[in-house]
Amino acid sequence: MALLQRDPLGYRVVRQKGSHRRLESDRPGAHPIGFAYHDGATVPSGVLRKWLLDLAGLSEEEARKVLR
Repeated sequence: MALLQRDPLGYRVVRQKGSHRRLESDRPGAHPIGFAYHDGATVPSGVLRKWLLDLAGLSEEEARKVLR
């Protein structure tokens, strides 16, 4: 969650019900993300990759920079 909220992604929680959150960003080309993990849970790497590349619209290189 913290990774998605920091720059350059800038996602924010727009709706929440229990542990399910909907995140949106003002970044051009960024799609909403459904976050259904409890606080402190580890998100699987494949899910994180999909979020960064497909939904957030980052390139492979940009995603690597965000993960550092």
